[in-house]
Amino acid sequence: MSALEVRELSKHFSIGGALRRSHVHAVEDVSFALRPGTITALVGESGSGKTTVARLLARLYDPSSGAVLFEGSDVSHVRRRRDVLHYRSQVQIIFQDPFGSLNPVKTIRHHVERPLRIHHIVPSAQVEERAHELLRTVGLVPPEEIAAKYPHELSGGQRQRVAIARALAVEPKVVLADEPTSMLDVSIRIGILNLMVRLKEERGIAFLYVTHDLASARYVADEILVMYAGQIVERGPVEQVLADPLHPYTRLLLAAVPDPAKRHAERIEPRKGLASAAVDPPEGCRFVERCPLAIGVCS
Repeated sequence: MSALEVRELSKHFSIGGALRRSHVHAVEDVSFALRPGTITALVGESGSGKTTVARLLARLYDPSSGAVLFEGSDVSHVRRRRDVLHYRSQVQIIFQDPFGSLNPVKTIRHHVERPLRIHHIVPSAQVEERAHELLRTVGLVPPEEIAAKYPHELSGGQRQRVAIARALAVEPKVVLADEPTSMLDVSIRIGILNLMVRLKEERGIAFLYVTHDLASARYVADEILVMYAGQIVERGPVEQVLADPLHPYTRLLLAAVPDPAKRHAERIEPRKGLASAAVDPPEGCRFVERCPLAIGVCS
């Protein structure tokens, strides 16, 4: 059973004036499902459409077409405030920049307690106790001291843990983690990844982990989706896809990862063609212009 199902989801952004209007096809016919207690990695280059997918699922953008199924209903175009609040309480997003997602003039207590109050998760008398419990869950101790601090008084890793605690406050079924470690030091990233693994196991949360880092995807994910120029070109169990990739783009992506064991690695020749979402792209696989194995059926 899926916690969240995406069917043929597309997002086109209009550019240009009234006389010369075009559309950027940021996401095109994307379909996948997020299962409880699993981490699904969405990987690809910058500009491939990964973050747009996460924002579509968080209801920050309206899709151009397609459906997002949650609890048996299409929520991609819900408008009633009550329905939107319910959906967002169950599908939370963690942004890439942990500082930009926190109000600099509010304490950590405010950030963690606010969703508890808005969604009436616990009685008012228990809000502070629950906030401290959430801070302990994400490894921020002692919670009483952390809660009294402001975002600028915490490290980047601590701020990201606050963002995770805030997301957990509403007891979500799905968490969309948009590059949650990319702005953190390497030594801190592993702690955030281990926290995600623990939360999926203990709470059964379905994670969508958006990243360009194949190594972290291999470490943390159960399944992987490889995205190129707005399309998903390959999917499957993470070990299977990364050990024996079928799509030429996935192979090229893996070949671009530095290997310290190879002192004299082969030079990868750059390939011309689409590298990100395209304006009025052609039909078929968007990697066709760069693919050394392209045949007629690809286009």
